[in-house]
Amino acid sequence: MNVPKISIVTPSFNQAEFLESTIQSVLSQNYPNLEYIIIDGGSSDHSLALIKKYEKYLHFWCSEPDGGQYDAIDKGFSHSTGEIMSWINSDDLYYPWTFKTVASIMSELPQVEWLTTLNLGEWDWHGFCSGFTSSPGYSKEAFLDGLYCPQNKNYSGFVIQQESTFWKRSLWEKSGGHLSTEFKLAGDFELWSRFFYCAELYNVKSPLGGFRRQINQRSRQIDLYAEESQKILLKMSKNLDYHSNFLKFLAHHMMIHRLPKKTRSKILSILSFCGYTANEVVRKNADSSEAYWDIEQYNF
Repeated sequence: MNVPKISIVTPSFNQAEFLESTIQSVLSQNYPNLEYIIIDGGSSDHSLALIKKYEKYLHFWCSEPDGGQYDAIDKGFSHSTGEIMSWINSDDLYYPWTFKTVASIMSELPQVEWLTTLNLGEWDWHGFCSGFTSSPGYSKEAFLDGLYCPQNKNYSGFVIQQESTFWKRSLWEKSGGHLSTEFKLAGDFELWSRFFYCAELYNVKSPLGGFRRQINQRSRQIDLYAEESQKILLKMSKNLDYHSNFLKFLAHHMMIHRLPKKTRSKILSILSFCGYTANEVVRKNADSSEAYWDIEQYNF
């Protein structure tokens, strides 16, 4: 089958206790057109031995000092050529169906330039799935209003899960073709902000990736991540001359999306200017060989 090439980068530094599980979650999908790249920052544990164990399956790898996580990811992407791109950190995991799902959606629906899940998975230290958290939706306006920015006054409790987010190379190039190294922790958030300048984010219910909770992870520095994210949002709002719509925020926090469909439709027909509009990729005719992907809009 003529499937799109997917480029995945894993940045790693002294993460040997988790690295092999991450590598296996990528390779075990047996995706036929995969470009997998590992950029190690010169680890002193046995990471190098693990990388060499899987060397024949890698498009490129290196182990040398770098300028940090986002510098390493940029280095990895500079060696990539895939039509679809993403990165997964060396303690996170994919699901067995992830690449097949993403490739199928982006092949059938060319308007989907970037995609994320509505069901955010988590793993514990030992790699057991801790469960899922369901997000009501993602949109540009909600992003600008701070719903995905921790410690923002409008924070919804959800983020755009990095390991579950994939994009087309054309969007990467339109958005500058690099990750910002200005930020220590919020480089992903800054990239999402640039993506939103160019394209709307599409959502799918299928879980795509899982975040491992472990005591040494950098993302536990939530205060710094929030501070950097707020700075990014402020810059984006000024560039777009964007002002928050309080009614949209209020409608979202009234949890209209949780009401029965008929009741929700009546309310939204009256308050059509409220809430946020999300684009969901859904599977139609799923019980037949004629199944296909389609896009539905809904308010949340």
